[in-house]
Amino acid sequence: MRAIIYNEFGGPEVLTYGHTDKPAPAPGEVRVKVVTVGINPLDYKRRYGWVEEFYPTTFPAVPGLEFAGVVDALGDGVTEFAVGDEVFGWTRTGAYAEYALAGDIVRKPAELSFAAAATLPVAGETAQRVLDELGLKSGETLLLHAAAGAVGQVAVQLAVALGATVIGTASPANHDFLRALGAVPVAYGEGLADRVREAAPQGIDAVFDAAGHDALPVSIELRGGTTDRIVTIADPNAADHGVPFSAGGTPPEVVRAGLAAQARLAVEGRLTVPVAETFSLAEAAKAQELSEAGHVRGKLIIEI
Repeated sequence: MRAIIYNEFGGPEVLTYGHTDKPAPAPGEVRVKVVTVGINPLDYKRRYGWVEEFYPTTFPAVPGLEFAGVVDALGDGVTEFAVGDEVFGWTRTGAYAEYALAGDIVRKPAELSFAAAATLPVAGETAQRVLDELGLKSGETLLLHAAAGAVGQVAVQLAVALGATVIGTASPANHDFLRALGAVPVAYGEGLADRVREAAPQGIDAVFDAAGHDALPVSIELRGGTTDRIVTIADPNAADHGVPFSAGGTPPEVVRAGLAAQARLAVEGRLTVPVAETFSLAEAAKAQELSEAGHVRGKLIIEI
């Protein structure tokens, strides 16, 4: 099968477009013919070896966590799915490939496109997990760094639906977009603390850092010097600041329930992550470069 493979840590140049063996499903496993793949910042961070503590790599490696596709083969004992089912979710073997063994997956609603489905698993699970870890409640104020990114967009929509006020950091070009989602946008950079205080004179109850880039010191300042109720998914040096790094651990049944719930919201038009750009599998390195450069509004996807 065609796949993107890398055999060492490094920049985009370590990604090779070639062929590898098609994975065979073991008992209890499902193989999926991949249709679309979601690109995530974690893809290039794993490629560099920056998050080995949380996501250890075995070479040769195929990048990619999330996908949408069609069930192609079943291992012994699988009764929940049938060949031909349209599904989306997480993969165990890497998503940048024609075929992948499924991790946590659910059926894709017929009304939801493969492209739209591939935008949801990582962003949806991550956003909901961190909001739960923060214990965000209706009436509270959330500071969300990188609010216009894929995870940030979903977190904005989920937090607003909860009844929270969201102060979202983003470049000025994304401010109207964030207002349309229900957030109060502020520009990042020098003077951020003062801009946040002006936008939220009531104070900040919780901070969701999806940006990294030294967002934690100002977050701690805005929380009155405490690290309580601050969570990052983007700063590998979080421990140096006494802030937890959220890297998963959600029970599989909770992940699947969340995927199904978010798919329903997407079908109803209450949750959306726009596709920013679409790439072919052979363009995976280019897609990761764009992801690494940042400032992408929405989701980058690969069509197999």
